[in-house]
Parts: sequence; structure tokens; C-alpha cells
Amino acid sequence: MDSRFRPSVTVAAVIEHEGRFLLVEEHTPEGLRLNNPAGHLEQGESALQAVCREVLEETACVFEPLAFLGVYLARFQRPATGEDITYVRLAFSGRVGAPQPGRALDEGIVRTLWMTPDEVRTESARHRSPLVQTCFDDHLAGRRLPLEAVMAHASLFRSTAA
Repeated sequence: MDSRFRPSVTVAAVIEHEGRFLLVEEHTPEGLRLNNPAGHLEQGESALQAVCREVLEETACVFEPLAFLGVYLARFQRPATGEDITYVRLAFSGRVGAPQPGRALDEGIVRTLWMTPDEVRTESARHRSPLVQTCFDDHLAGRRLPLEAVMAHASLFRSTAA
């Protein structure tokens, strides 16, 4: 049996416009939850490519990353199954354009919402992860790291086909 620790790597976007944050309301095994536009890093893509893809899939909006917020870790134990997952979240802040007409939201996403910081805090019991609020708090505190802090080596994009 392979006992090697394998955390789940995700990306997330903190998007603020006119004092409101963009969130998604999504179906999860734990019920209807609120989250940053976020998702899993896929093989062969950089973190920047992943966060742009996830925002587009979950909000129908094109995302422009402006800064790196940081690397966040959290552990989650799924109540129904006891599954124990450690998430490594790479969070970015940026902006979006208008939703693309006719583009459907990703499966499981019910809707997008623009919420004030107070509304986000009030709904903390519905956050998919404690990292939702932590990322918003860091953004509001002015944390901004250069995008170059997240490097993707060229080997990531090489084809494995022979």
C-alpha cells in the first residue's frame, strides 16, 4: 500500500468589484455551499491557467489575474464518509469581465453572487472551506504578491506521448 501523502491542489480567485466579492453557490456532498470560484489544478496546466479556466467554467466570466495572494493549507474530513483531505490552495486576486452570453455554468454551480464583506462573513457557516474567508481577509488586508511568485517550469507542458 502506498502511504505517501497526496494533498489535493486547488486554485481560487478572489474577485472584488465596487466593494463586493464574486462567489459561487454550489452543490456539494455537504449541501449547498458558497465558495470562491475555485477548482483543481489539472495535469499539464500552470496555476495561472487553472485559475483562469476555473473562473470561466464557474462564472462564465474571463478572469484577469492581477496578484498572487498566497498558498493556503486546510484539512477537511467529510462527515458522511470520513474521507480525510488536505487541500493546498493557490489563491489569486484579479478582475473579471461581463459573463459570456450563452455560456453555461459548470455542473454543480447553482449561481454566482456579488456579496459585501459583511455578507460574506455572515454566511460563514455556508462556506465550503474556512479558506474562503481567509482569502477574502488577506485580500482586504492588502496582501498582494507578484504573479511571478508562482512559476511553472517548461517541463510541465511537454507532451508525454512517444
